[in-house]
Amino acid sequence: MLIFTFLFSTTLYILLSLTTTNGIGHQLILVNNCKETIWPGIQGSAGQPILKDGGFQLNGGQEIVVDVPEKWSGRIWGRQDCNFDATGKGSCATGDCAGQLLCRGSGGVPPATVVEMTLGTSTSPLHFYDVSLVDGFNLPVSMKPVGGGIGCGVASCEVDLNVCCPSALEVRVGGRVVGCKSACLAMQSARYCCTGEYANPKTCKPTLFAHLFKAICPRAYSYAFDDSSSLNKCRASRYLITFCPPK
Repeated sequence: MLIFTFLFSTTLYILLSLTTTNGIGHQLILVNNCKETIWPGIQGSAGQPILKDGGFQLNGGQEIVVDVPEKWSGRIWGRQDCNFDATGKGSCATGDCAGQLLCRGSGGVPPATVVEMTLGTSTSPLHFYDVSLVDGFNLPVSMKPVGGGIGCGVASCEVDLNVCCPSALEVRVGGRVVGCKSACLAMQSARYCCTGEYANPKTCKPTLFAHLFKAICPRAYSYAFDDSSSLNKCRASRYLITFCPPK
């Protein structure tokens, strides 16, 4: 099933790169390459429109195209083990957004692997994007441009960090590890959260846990000031966001 999904996703990737957006600002192609169903959440930055009502179900092997306006910024994450009733109320083991299928502006409860993006600003046409572990980890994910030219990088954490998560950071449901907390979430201190007197790159340094995350996922943010090796720049019309990307 995963091999078929990969081949199908690759074919879609090639076909989309040869077509145009027909006037739409940008497009995000969300692909679920996981064995399980996930529920992506989408949260726009302040003043930004809510896309797809902020959340939806995405079965294993399924993909969906999300139209994005110019200069949109926000974040996307995956939710696991969700149960919702007919009215869309329920809960998720990780990434839950106020107990609703449709997040409608609510963010996800950490730990969650987060894809962050700013697709142009009033002063720059460039797109900036990253995969962040600052809020912890729940699912492998990647974001890569469809085209875009030389210099466009891939943001990703393609390894399941739950397998090697330190016991002090584990989030367990039903006896299995479904998430790995960040040091900030686990310790709740200014030093680990880069707040207060630690709210700048001179005083906030990567912790032992951040070094561990970075060693395993070098193309992802491991802590708040991990800009130099984790922030990507590009200018593409489409981006492929894959949950559980093939290694």
